[in-house]
Amino acid sequence: MSLLFLLYGTILGTWTARIPAVKQHLGLGDGQLSIGLLAFAAGAIAGMQAAGPLVDRLRSRRVMIPAAIADAALLVLPAFAFDLGSLAVCLFAFGAVHGTLNVAMNVNAVEVQRARGRPIISSCHAVYSAGGFLGAGIGGLFAFAGAGAGATFLSVALLAAGVAIWAAAWALPAELARLPEPEPGVRRGAGLQSAVLFLGVLVFCCLVGEGAAADWSAVYLRDSLGTAAGFAAAAYAAFSIAMMAGRLAGDRLTTRLGPVRLVRACGVLAACGLAGALLTGRPLAGVAGFACLGAGLSCIAPQVFAAAGSRDPARAGQAIGRVAGLGFLGFVAGPVLIGGAAQLFGLPRALLIPAALALFVAAAAPALRAPRGASAT
Repeated sequence: MSLLFLLYGTILGTWTARIPAVKQHLGLGDGQLSIGLLAFAAGAIAGMQAAGPLVDRLRSRRVMIPAAIADAALLVLPAFAFDLGSLAVCLFAFGAVHGTLNVAMNVNAVEVQRARGRPIISSCHAVYSAGGFLGAGIGGLFAFAGAGAGATFLSVALLAAGVAIWAAAWALPAELARLPEPEPGVRRGAGLQSAVLFLGVLVFCCLVGEGAAADWSAVYLRDSLGTAAGFAAAAYAAFSIAMMAGRLAGDRLTTRLGPVRLVRACGVLAACGLAGALLTGRPLAGVAGFACLGAGLSCIAPQVFAAAGSRDPARAGQAIGRVAGLGFLGFVAGPVLIGGAAQLFGLPRALLIPAALALFVAAAAPALRAPRGASAT
């Protein structure tokens, strides 16, 4: 199952690394490219919502392997788009399957975690982060060698399809994953839907911070603090490395602290680290602040996914689909929100938004507590 998280990250990292090649091939401007990227985002959110009932009906194993193979295949299509319209169609389809795989593999991670009786989901998300680095590296090597986007995507797709088929042999059997009754104390209906929706809001807040770091960390160091472009890139590198390290330690921390205490501590670390760096206004502090943001945000989304999938295991797909959709919306909308606020108040003040949202997540951490209470504290 971890292989699929690696595959998921590698495919996305490869696509991201070769976006400039696709843009150049089609002769697109920045505004036109943004339309294509919005099509991918819309497809991903639509796929996440459609995947939930499908996963609940068929079980995660029967969805995630075909989705992984399809995700690899659809990676190839954008390289052969002939205009903006065909690119948008290709990216919507690619995003829809990518979103389906996201939900199916996270549900499977919750099922494996439940079957093993110990936390594993943070490690899965760490493998996804490693896959993103791997995909970006592969894309960069192909670009350095002068290969086109088509050759890059086709090579990665063939490798990814093979990994997906191999992963099928290691997937949790459906009979071990099936748990039709919700936890004691859980009420189905509007109350459960409201609880899941609130968990989605927490992931939205978390991914606003991830999107802000991806799009604005280097800009903050370069434009607001006056650093060189090379040093400015260290901010996002520190964020990414700290996030992966935090996820690698996340399962052990969950066992020791429980999800509520862990998410509370992570939210405080992210908020205080970033806010302190912004108030200090020094380049090294900026790098350290984004590292604190990455470490703080690292364990929040995995724990929220686990909580959502455990509320009613028979409807884990629908719950995780809603949570993932809201989270992805936060990742897309976050940079836009920061940019608008920066126009009004300046970028340093605008970057206090993800710090404030992380503090809100810390305050709302008890929402992750299981209905029985003590086990999640």
